[in-house]
Amino acid sequence: MNIVIDTHTHSVASGHAYSTVDDLARAANDKGLYGFVLTDHGPAMPGGTHPYHFSNLRILPDQIHGAHFYRGIEANILDTRGSLDLEDKLLGRLDYVLAGLHEICFPPRSKKEHTEALLSALESPFVDAISHPGNPTYPIDYEAVVEAAARYGKALEINNASFKIRKGSDENCLHIAKLCVQKGTLMVLGSDAHYHADLGRFEKALALLNVAGAPEDLLINSSVERFHAFLERRKAERRQWASGLRGA
Repeated sequence: MNIVIDTHTHSVASGHAYSTVDDLARAANDKGLYGFVLTDHGPAMPGGTHPYHFSNLRILPDQIHGAHFYRGIEANILDTRGSLDLEDKLLGRLDYVLAGLHEICFPPRSKKEHTEALLSALESPFVDAISHPGNPTYPIDYEAVVEAAARYGKALEINNASFKIRKGSDENCLHIAKLCVQKGTLMVLGSDAHYHADLGRFEKALALLNVAGAPEDLLINSSVERFHAFLERRKAERRQWASGLRGA
C-alpha cells in the first residue's frame, strides 16, 4: 500500500513545531510524495495560531517546491458538543479539517464524555476526519465512533506518531482499524510531523493496517484520485448543508 499525501503536518505556526512551510514542502518532494496538508493547531492550543493564520493560507501557492499544498487545520474539540476552536466561516475555506482531543484544550474526562465529543464532531459538516482516535488518554466507545464515521462518510486517522508519543496506542489503533475494515469505514494515515524530517513517515501505521487486513480503497490518501474525490464529496456535502440552512 502506498501513501501519496501526508494529511497531518505542523509548521512553526503551531507554536511547538519546528519547521517552516518551505521545509515541509521540500521534505514532501524529497520523499516522493504528491503533496502534504498543513494542519497547524487551532487557536485554543497555547502558543498556537491566530484565526487569521487560517484565513491567510489563501496567499500560498498550490505547489511549493514541487509538492502540492493543501490548506488544513487540526482543530481542537472543546466540549462534548463537538465545538471547535475556529469559526465555521474560516473552516469552510479550508481543504481539509482534522478535529481531535488534546489535553490542554479538553482535559480527559469519562469514556462516555470522550465518545460524545467525537460523535458530535463527526456530525459537524466541517469535520473531515478525527485525529489520533486511538489515544489511550481518551478511552472511547470504539464501535460507536467507527459506526458514526461510516454513517457520515468521515475518516478516522491512524497516526504514525502516536506509536512513539502516545504510549499504548498500538492496541487501540489496531482495534479501530479492524473495526473500520468490518464496517467499511474510511481511514487516513498521517505522520503528525512536528519536524520536517518526520513528514511522510508511515511505516508503523502501514504495518498495523497490514495486520488489520485493510484494503487500499478504505485509505483516502492512498492515491491522489481517491483523496481528491474525498475532498470534492465533502465540499459538495457542505454546500448541500448550507443550502438547507438557507432554505429553512
